[in-house]
Amino acid sequence: MKNSVTERSFLMESDEEEDDAAAVEDGKRRGHGHGGGDESGDDDDDGSDSSSPCDSPRVVAARCSQPSSYTQQWPQSYRQSIDMYSSVHSPNLSFLGTPSLSRLSNSFLTNSFRGKPPEIISSLIKPLLPTSIASASDDQQHQQHEDVWKSSHYLPPSRKASSLQRIPEDQRPMVGGHEVGPYRQCSYTQGVMNGVNVLCGVGILSTPYAVKQGGWLGLVILAVLGALAWYTGILLRRCLDSKDGLETYPDIGHAAFGTAGRIIISIILYMELYACCVEYLILESDNLSKLFPDAHLTIGGLTLDSHVLFAILTALIVMPTTWLRDLSCLSFISAGGVIASIVIVSCLFWVGLVDHVGTVKVEGTALNLPGIPIAIGLYGYCYSGHGVFPNIYSSLKKRNQFSAVLFTCIALSTVLFAGAAIMGYIMFGESTESQFTLNLPPDLVASKIAVWTTVTNPITKYALTMTPLALSLEELLPPNQQTYPNIMMLRSALVVSSLIIALSVPFFAFSGLVMSLVGSFLTMFVAYILPCACFLSILRSKVTWYQVVLCVFIIAVGLCCAGVGTYSSLSKIIQQYH
Repeated sequence: MKNSVTERSFLMESDEEEDDAAAVEDGKRRGHGHGGGDESGDDDDDGSDSSSPCDSPRVVAARCSQPSSYTQQWPQSYRQSIDMYSSVHSPNLSFLGTPSLSRLSNSFLTNSFRGKPPEIISSLIKPLLPTSIASASDDQQHQQHEDVWKSSHYLPPSRKASSLQRIPEDQRPMVGGHEVGPYRQCSYTQGVMNGVNVLCGVGILSTPYAVKQGGWLGLVILAVLGALAWYTGILLRRCLDSKDGLETYPDIGHAAFGTAGRIIISIILYMELYACCVEYLILESDNLSKLFPDAHLTIGGLTLDSHVLFAILTALIVMPTTWLRDLSCLSFISAGGVIASIVIVSCLFWVGLVDHVGTVKVEGTALNLPGIPIAIGLYGYCYSGHGVFPNIYSSLKKRNQFSAVLFTCIALSTVLFAGAAIMGYIMFGESTESQFTLNLPPDLVASKIAVWTTVTNPITKYALTMTPLALSLEELLPPNQQTYPNIMMLRSALVVSSLIIALSVPFFAFSGLVMSLVGSFLTMFVAYILPCACFLSILRSKVTWYQVVLCVFIIAVGLCCAGVGTYSSLSKIIQQYH
C-alpha cells in the first residue's frame, strides 16, 4: 500500500510543481497589483486576502493537498460507480449528467484503484477492440494514458484544486462563497430527474400486489415511508455537512462508527444492489414467459421451460455489458427509467379506462393484518435510493436546494407508486399478480408496450447496478491480478451467481416475495435505521431532544418492520419448497 502511494505521488510531482510555479507567478502578479488602490480593492472583493488558505501555493500543499482519509479506504470506487448508476452522461448530451462522467466512464476500470502501478493502468485502459491508430509512438500512448488517469475523478484534492486554478476567476462556479468542484454541475431539474430515475424502478410493478397484501389502508404505509425517507435523506445531508471530506454514504458510516461502520454500511449497500440484479433476472423471466409461454429448449434429456430459458438468456445478454469499459451509453439509456415508469403506468390506466379491461368489484378488505409485513417490504423497496442521495447532493450546483430536490423526487415517485397501486388493484382485485404486467391481456397494444418496456429497462440497468459491487471487489485484488481477463472473469462470476439465485426462487407470484425481502431486510437499514444512527453519532453534541426522540422512534419502527417483514418473506418463500 505504501509503495502504491509513493508511485502515485511520483507521477504527480512534476505536475504539482508546474501548478505551484504557475500559482507563484500569479501571486507575484497580484503582489504588483497591490501597489494601486483600485487593484487592491479588486483583490479584496475577490476574496484574495491573507486569511485565505488557498492564496499561497505552499499553504495549498500543506492544507489542501491532503486526500481525505475517508476516500483512502475501501471502497474507494463507490462515489464514481454510483454516479454512473444514478446519473446520465453522453458524449453529445449533458442532460441529467455530470461532466466528470465522460472521463470516468471511458476509463472506469482504471480509475477504481488509486494505488495501481502505472504498468497496470496502461494495460487496463486499452480498449476492448483494437484502436485504429496503430502508428502512435509509445511516448504518445503513455502520455494519453497518463492524461486519462489524471482527468479521472480519483485525483486527490490537490490536483482538483490545481486544475480549478487554471480556470479564470470570473468563470469559476461559486456556492456560498466557496468554489465549486468540477463535478457539481447539476441543476434543480437534473437533480430531481436523477432522484426519480433511482426511485422509480421495478418496485412500481408490485405496488398493486402490496395493496392486495395489506389492504387499502396499507397505502398509508406508503405515504408514511415516503415522508420518513425524505426526513432521513435530510439527515444524511446534515451528516455530509458536519465534516470536511464526507461525500458518500460509506464516508458517513466511517465518520459515525469508524472503519467498521464504513465496511458494514458498504456491504449492506452492495447487497442491496446485488439483490436488485437478482430481481432483474426474475422480472425478465416472468415477463418474457408471459410473452412466449410455450418457449422451451431440450438438450438431451434436459428440458428448460420458459422461465429457466429466459432467465439464462437474459444473463447471457447482460453479461457482455458488464465487461464494457464505457458505460456512458448504458447510463444514458437507463435514464429512460423515468420515462419507462410513466409509460408503464400510463399503459395500465389506458388498459383499464380506455380498453375497459379487468375492472372488477374490489374484494379486498380495508386492512389485512396478516399481509401487512409483506406490504411493508414492498413499499419500503420503492424508496431504496438513499445510497445515491449523498451523490445527488454533492453534484448539485446549489446545495441549499437539496431539500426541495429530495422532496420533489420523492413526491413525484409516490404519486406514481400510488397511482399504479390503486388502478392495478381496482382492475384485478384479488387476482393481482406480484407484477401487474403479468395481469395485462397479451393481445392489447398497450399491454405489449408496457411489457416490452418492462423487459427492456432492466437489461440496460443491470450492468450499471452490478458495476459498483464489481469495482469494490476488484479493489481487493492484488495489483498484479488486476488484469482485464481477471476482471472479466470476476464480473462474469457475479452474473452467474445472480442467475443461480434467481433460478432457485419460485417464479411468478413469488417474485414479489423477493422484492419484499429486500425491502424489509436491506432497505429498512439503508433508508431508515442507519441514517438516524449515523446522525445521532456524528452530531450527538448538537442534536435537540425532539430530534433524538424522532430518530429513536424511526430506528425502533425500522427494526420492527425489518424483523417482521424479513421473517414473513422468508417463511413464505420457504413454504414454496414444501
